[in-house]
Amino acid sequence: MVESETLLEARNLRKYFDVKGSGGRKHPNLLKAVDGVSFSVSKGETLGIVGESGCGKSTTGRMLLRLIEPTAGQILFEGRDLTQLSQREMRKQRRHIQMVFQNPLASLNPRRTVGELLEQPLKVHRMGNVSERKQRVMALLKTVGLNETAYGRYPHQFSGGQRQRIAIARALAVTPKLIVADEPVSALDVSVQAQILNLLKDLQEAYQLTYLFISHDLGVVRHISDRVAVMYLGRIVEIASTEDLYNDPKHPYTQALISTVPIPDPEYSGERVLLQGDIPSASEPPSGCPFHTRCPLAMEACKTVVPRLQESEADHFVSCHLYHKVEA
Repeated sequence: MVESETLLEARNLRKYFDVKGSGGRKHPNLLKAVDGVSFSVSKGETLGIVGESGCGKSTTGRMLLRLIEPTAGQILFEGRDLTQLSQREMRKQRRHIQMVFQNPLASLNPRRTVGELLEQPLKVHRMGNVSERKQRVMALLKTVGLNETAYGRYPHQFSGGQRQRIAIARALAVTPKLIVADEPVSALDVSVQAQILNLLKDLQEAYQLTYLFISHDLGVVRHISDRVAVMYLGRIVEIASTEDLYNDPKHPYTQALISTVPIPDPEYSGERVLLQGDIPSASEPPSGCPFHTRCPLAMEACKTVVPRLQESEADHFVSCHLYHKVEA
């Protein structure tokens, strides 16, 4: 059962990158990868973040661990603002916040055995002696469904699904409270995806974990998430419980995304919402609502007034002028 106590809260997070133009000159505008994102995650909950490529969801996830330093905003973990910590203090906090990356082959050092890879975080955080660390690693391998013989082998000797199990074991090694999973199954076959998702759910129950699950696959997000936040061009446009979001999407962008999810029913004839045009550049975002250039329901106010993320129904928040009075 999801607890109501807040573990993580992001407040008005922003990440702007300088864009170089031709001849080394700076572009007149900053690339606004994340532009004012706010959300909270309760203990024991899985919050899914979904959106098209380039919407800023992975940048958001990396900012939470300060792998990318935010331009502005606050990251509150158990009430403590991580943006105010020194690098040394932040290193200690990373024991409680771990990350599982999209490509395990790239995130696992090919020169180290699995045993060395899993023992490394224990050494960094000074957990246990040599014997205790090896015992811990052997237990972790069993926990994620791998044989103890994996201890002395190298990452390239495993399949993609097995490598992701190793990456999950490494994240678990230091007994974290929060795991940020950034597209953890997107590079895997569908059958292997299901195995990894079920493993994550089992581990969450066994270790009382909290997840921030980032993906572009709405089907995967629906399977694992308690709540879902939808991002578009660096902003959250809708956030609600998984059931409410998929059964009654409010924002036109969310409606379009969900309409494209395949339905395993040959008699289903639901209408697909096809968006016109391409996603605008994050270095030159449109004025007003960032979605208005592609929105079939755009009003005049959408071109000039940025909608705020507000509650339209109980615990269902949407950033759209269709549901809220336009503020001058």
